[in-house]
Amino acid sequence: MPSSHEIDYKIYGDDMQFVEIELDPQESVIAEAGGMMYMENGIEMQTIFGDASGKEAGGLMGKLLGAGKRVLTGESLFMTVFTNEGKGKQHVSFGAPYPGKIIPVDLTQYQGKIICQKDAFLCAAKGVSVGLEFQKKIGVGFFGGEGFIMQKLEGDGLAFLHAGGTIVEKELAYGESLRVDTGCLVGFTKDVSYDVQFVGGVKTAFFGGEGLFFATVSGPGKVWIQSLPFSRMADRVFEASRKAGGGQSKDEGSVLDTLGGIGKFFSGD
Repeated sequence: MPSSHEIDYKIYGDDMQFVEIELDPQESVIAEAGGMMYMENGIEMQTIFGDASGKEAGGLMGKLLGAGKRVLTGESLFMTVFTNEGKGKQHVSFGAPYPGKIIPVDLTQYQGKIICQKDAFLCAAKGVSVGLEFQKKIGVGFFGGEGFIMQKLEGDGLAFLHAGGTIVEKELAYGESLRVDTGCLVGFTKDVSYDVQFVGGVKTAFFGGEGLFFATVSGPGKVWIQSLPFSRMADRVFEASRKAGGGQSKDEGSVLDTLGGIGKFFSGD
């Protein structure tokens, strides 16, 4: 008998998707604060301290510990529970925060656990636990950048992830590995091993444009990869806004400074 609520769903849209959850009476879905798009009259919402799974051990101290872990992942201290308090089926919907795809994941198909980027979680059936996945290797913690803080989703219900751009699913065999930009790594199943490595080579690291580190994932298991991390899109928007406002980009400034220095050298200044 599953401990998570058995919810039904339908995903709408193409590049700006939302998921509509159908709840029977007394069924619930959990979500991060601010993700709700609309809900029908019979749906009641309640803010919960912690991960809203109801599985924290140790009473208040357990809830405080769970909330503290959520702060480390950059999430809110609180989650919201949406419950159907009506007599018939009711619906509540959650919208994606930026262009991309919503990935439905049935945790029963992945041994009850998947690991994902800290901002990938959208919503899940009540009973699914949302926690912090600690990495054992020190290199992952210090050099992983946007990819080193990972969440774990545990339980036997449905969970929904959101990722930017186009989503690629890779099934890795035992011993097979893949190197991924840390921001492009959305999530992976529990048996996949994960590490962060230096790209190698001074010129590649500083002038290659791909960052100093990449993630290495090794099978067996499934890996989800996104083509457009939000951080990458935000960087482009910020850079474009600076140019539109008459500002000088970092790359432009460094090139002009270099050319100016060369000119002064030849002119004898």
